[in-house]
Amino acid sequence: MADEKIEQAIKNGEVALGVEFGSTTVKAILTTEDFKTIASGSYEWDNSLQDGLWTYAIDDIWLGLQTAYRNLRKKVSVDYNVEIKQINAMGFSAMMHGYLAFDKNNELLVPFRTWRNAITEEASLELTKLFEFNIPQRWSVAHLYQAILNQETHVKNIEFLTTLAGYVHWQLTDQKVIGIGDASGMFPIDEKTGSYSQRMLSQFDSLKSVQQYNWHIQDLLPKPLTAGEVGGYLTEKGARLLDPSGNLSAGATIAPPEGDAGTGMVSTNSVKKRSGNISVGTSIFSMIVLEKSLQHVYTNIDIVTTPTGSPVAMVHANNSASDLSAWVKLFSQFAKMIGSNISTSELYQALFNTALTEAEPDAGGLSGYGYYSGENITAVPEGRPLLVRQPDSEFTIGNLMRFHFFTAFGAIKIGMRILSDEKVLTDNIVAQGGVFKTPIVAQKLLAAALNTDITVMKTAGEGGPWGMAVLSLYTINKKTTQTLDDFLDNNVFINEKYETLSPEPEDVQGFEQFMERYVAGLDIELTAIKTLPSKKEKE
Repeated sequence: MADEKIEQAIKNGEVALGVEFGSTTVKAILTTEDFKTIASGSYEWDNSLQDGLWTYAIDDIWLGLQTAYRNLRKKVSVDYNVEIKQINAMGFSAMMHGYLAFDKNNELLVPFRTWRNAITEEASLELTKLFEFNIPQRWSVAHLYQAILNQETHVKNIEFLTTLAGYVHWQLTDQKVIGIGDASGMFPIDEKTGSYSQRMLSQFDSLKSVQQYNWHIQDLLPKPLTAGEVGGYLTEKGARLLDPSGNLSAGATIAPPEGDAGTGMVSTNSVKKRSGNISVGTSIFSMIVLEKSLQHVYTNIDIVTTPTGSPVAMVHANNSASDLSAWVKLFSQFAKMIGSNISTSELYQALFNTALTEAEPDAGGLSGYGYYSGENITAVPEGRPLLVRQPDSEFTIGNLMRFHFFTAFGAIKIGMRILSDEKVLTDNIVAQGGVFKTPIVAQKLLAAALNTDITVMKTAGEGGPWGMAVLSLYTINKKTTQTLDDFLDNNVFINEKYETLSPEPEDVQGFEQFMERYVAGLDIELTAIKTLPSKKEKE
């Protein structure tokens, strides 16, 4: 679309806004109605460890949203010399799961407990046994039940329980709804009804420890909506929350709020059965849309849904590329120390490339764990980033970088083996995340780790916020009754460019050698937790 047409589209409000609250970045993307990104804005943030719990401050949520949108507005003003006053469609997504509990006055009862908190093991195990359905520690119902088991006084006052995306959407629309994909990380979904499992809701309410309260769990949860349904409309209050400048008018149609897993499926065109995707960032998760139910209940496999409600096998590891990024920052500091003007992108490319060109297949005998938080898949309760090497290990930059890629993929490999044993079939796995902005490297090593073809699309770096913008455009799409997967195939990805890499046997063998060390050395990580106490324990 030519610049003058884009300018006119912005003036007419014929644009869509997608915002995603990621673990380290709040990102806003503005697209035209033909799905082309025309501007973006972001805000860097990070969780903090308070009283032993990972959290984000409520004020930071709004600062992040307003800053990302303000930066997007500035970009539009500079590039197209026009002010955004109207937006036809928008949507908000965020990290799935977690715990945001509010009282009857809409006041937050306890600080936001994110997905990163591995503190609900007792609740997770009890509910999994009760439901005969895996309830991971991250899920909202696990956090709720653990608070009950802990006899936390706030539980009696809960009137509403939601996720981060659900909270933002509620404040902007006054609607207590949620996209079904995000809802499936709160409480199990019944595919036939498109809502929470009535059987499991009743089982939860029947628990003796729950019956002391005057609420029923169904009344606490937001209403699930599927892709294409209207989630609400931007209120005047919501417009001011999003854009304090007062330029943006109310009335935008807003899609149901989704989790980052759902937007990842959309942005990689992976919502149809037998399709799959994997997202790599602070955490890492794969999503395989199932043709049939798994034969058994696995504690390392979450059953969630696509934004249309189809069941998905999700393998989620709490830790992935954080330690990789930390080491790149260390090299960046060194570069500045010696007076180098190398750019961040050039540094990433130079370091990443050594993992292919100057490394041994098994990373030279290096091992360790990029665990900043607990890791459910390996039953590690807390995080202690570790690099372990023997005296005769080949400690080179290439092996170091290859090791960091391998350990970023280590935990999820354990869960993916289960799906392989269950003979879960996929036609393709599409990868997305910042590590794929550097061509080939992460893609090739992930192919080796999973021993399968990995596809990367041109939009791999845009990810979730763009996927949320696409969902909002699907919501206002009045010209067709297409299903979401047909809409993506026929409208969004019809001319998409992508590249697929197959695993090379030498790389596969090298990763398997690394995994032997990874699994065998978990006691080292557990010992580090015992002998290196957290700041809270020291105090």
